[in-house]
Amino acid sequence: MSGPEGAPTEFWALLGAEERAGLRAAGTVRRWARREILFHEGAVSDLVLVVLSGRIKVSSHTAGGTEAVLAVRGPGTLVGELGVIDGGPRSATVQALDDLTGLTLAPDRFEAYLERWPRVSLLLLRTVASRLRDADRKRVEFGALDAGRRVASRLVELAEKFGRTTGGEVRLDLPVSQDELASWTGVSRAAVNKALSVLRARGWISTGRMSITLHDVPALRAYAEDA
Repeated sequence: MSGPEGAPTEFWALLGAEERAGLRAAGTVRRWARREILFHEGAVSDLVLVVLSGRIKVSSHTAGGTEAVLAVRGPGTLVGELGVIDGGPRSATVQALDDLTGLTLAPDRFEAYLERWPRVSLLLLRTVASRLRDADRKRVEFGALDAGRRVASRLVELAEKFGRTTGGEVRLDLPVSQDELASWTGVSRAAVNKALSVLRARGWISTGRMSITLHDVPALRAYAEDA
């Protein structure tokens, strides 16, 4: 089994070769179908998961039942670690956006792994800190940026994580629907449609069925950061 390719801030990418081998030896490979729920918010924390292939959506629900998308993550991501750290229930619902393969460990096996490889505890702390910083940044965005800039910011984020660059352009096969993109940006679907229309009119993107091509990522990034 080959390891996943993670972004620099993803847990798997921070591990050394022996640490990865130790994690593989402690875990079990499982597979989930596209749109299958891996676990539900509030459920007992009964496993830790490293995503090997595919993408996941992390979401929570309001008291009224409205879904709030918190993150979209890909290979290399560690999921379920908070339940091991504090012994509490699941803090979010996790759903497969593609056919998914993951390496799973029961909490006691993950704890034993951390005891055997103490450096990984520091890497785990760095991973959690990175997510907290990202959550803080998004909260600032929600207060400071209009809908168009929020949408541009999410497109840049998705392109950096999952885009395929060809000839200076980035093709993004969208792992989320427009409703999910609206939830992720904290705006209505109508606002997302309007924002995409503005970005198309400026020549920065073109859209297809479940895909977007980013023609000018620097312009999109500058627009998203201009409060």
